[in-house]
Amino acid sequence: MTLWHGRFTDGPADELLAFTESLSFDQRLAPDDIVGSRAHVAMLARAGLLTAEEASVVTGALDRVGVELADGSFTFAPSDEDIHTAIERRVTELAGEAGAKLHTGRSRNDQVATALRLFLKREGTDTARRIHALQDVLLDRAKSAGADDYLPGYTHLQRAQPVLLAHHFLAHFWAFARDVERWRGALARVDVSPLGAGALAGSSLPLDPDGVADDLGFARRFDNSLDAVSDRDFVAEALFVLALTQVHLSRLGEEIVLWSSEEFGFLRLADAYSTGSSMLPQKKNPDIAELARGKAGRLIGNLTGFLATLKGLPLSYNRDLQEDKEPLFDALDQNRLALSAMAGLLATAELSDERMRAAADAPASAAVDLAEYLVEQGMAFREAHELVGSMVRQSGERGVPLDELVITEPHLGPEALHLLEPGTAVARRTTPGGAGSASVAAQLRAAKECLDDQARWLA
Repeated sequence: MTLWHGRFTDGPADELLAFTESLSFDQRLAPDDIVGSRAHVAMLARAGLLTAEEASVVTGALDRVGVELADGSFTFAPSDEDIHTAIERRVTELAGEAGAKLHTGRSRNDQVATALRLFLKREGTDTARRIHALQDVLLDRAKSAGADDYLPGYTHLQRAQPVLLAHHFLAHFWAFARDVERWRGALARVDVSPLGAGALAGSSLPLDPDGVADDLGFARRFDNSLDAVSDRDFVAEALFVLALTQVHLSRLGEEIVLWSSEEFGFLRLADAYSTGSSMLPQKKNPDIAELARGKAGRLIGNLTGFLATLKGLPLSYNRDLQEDKEPLFDALDQNRLALSAMAGLLATAELSDERMRAAADAPASAAVDLAEYLVEQGMAFREAHELVGSMVRQSGERGVPLDELVITEPHLGPEALHLLEPGTAVARRTTPGGAGSASVAAQLRAAKECLDDQARWLA
């Protein structure tokens, strides 16, 4: 029997139940629904809408339902449209007439929104912890990189300037740090209790939304009942944070794919975080990195699909909002798996410092240093840029080593040859926030402070 059967003379068609059910995916909200229901029962007792005995019986029934769901002994009925209906039905079976009062002053509209917010508060925090753990790995790799560990920095996937390896790892660290900050903001906006809004307009009963919000650990209650039951901004925002985190994972994954190739040879993956080929015995594949890259499209799709769902909805609740859960659940699951797998991959990967340095020490990588040397001698930068660019072109076209051209160039000469020596270009970087050693040392300290601040919040 449905919760809404009183208005109807005929029962629901099988096709209607098959199309509208959400029990197949919203069962993971069961613990949150029970927590919300317990707080609602306590509020009803305070308001005199349940006797103390009734409240005790219903609360006991909720506890038993929680145990049954946890140990797998709970039996679902064909009429259970969703987990919320199933729990209320079973509570009523256990508590009798008192159980029938559980839904007093409550609608599935505010009930579902409450459970989903409780769920996201917990699961979003867990996701932020996993990002934090990946940042910890990135910081460890940066700290363990030596002062002589450097590699080419790239623009347009072309070698540009040498950068310290620690600087490269920290670039990814700061991107993920922003993701944690986004969770901090998003979870603050999730932290609003909708319970008491009812179907859309509240109730004539003496409900206590503020007390329920306190009992459930929310920062505050809703401001507007229409908004409370129709707002899914918090889901869209969570989907955005998840999608952008996956994009950051995708970028990192792309570099791992490149670095682990024979053409780059910068990185060797641990066997435990690699796969082989069913046909080619020599292969060692970076599947984790590839899937982290591939799943970015999936999470972007979850976000854009849900935004399309929201865009045409009038106030207040519409059944379209049932489409909030599957993309959210999927995005959370995939993102967290990717974060943990990538953390393990990075923690165990072996870096080839020699290959990195050899690639970074190509003479052309010091071209901008030659130009800046000329600027220090008083030449305009555009003139210096043109002169050095011409020398690099001649070196390539004529097959003449760049250092020979430097020696014979009147504006440079033997005094400028030291700029082409291995490691010199990266050592010359002095800009705060740049790739030089002093800046990287400051970044390492700032990154540690960032992790400590995140840890305090996550605790």
